[in-house]
Amino acid sequence: MYGFILHAHTKPEQADAFEQLFRRYVEPSRAEPGCIEYHMLRDAQDPTLFIFYEVWASPEAFELHVALPHMREFHDMRMDYLRRDFEIREIEMLSPAR
Repeated sequence: MYGFILHAHTKPEQADAFEQLFRRYVEPSRAEPGCIEYHMLRDAQDPTLFIFYEVWASPEAFELHVALPHMREFHDMRMDYLRRDFEIREIEMLSPAR
């Protein structure tokens, strides 16, 4: 398995637009064959901070996800939304997925 936690620090004026955009990606991402977990969260104290918790069957399954046209398009324009680039922390799964 391949998992990570991603922090997206949005520009204050782009936070709601970022949320609307990524809300549309949650269910399709969850439906991808290699997706085990995909969660989008918004920090309760800092509404400009979005946190993604993702677990994929393999790094290759994740690579297929990021190669999708809408993900490539977002990657190219991500800095229109973000104050700084994504902070990504790979995680080691110590408990089995449900």
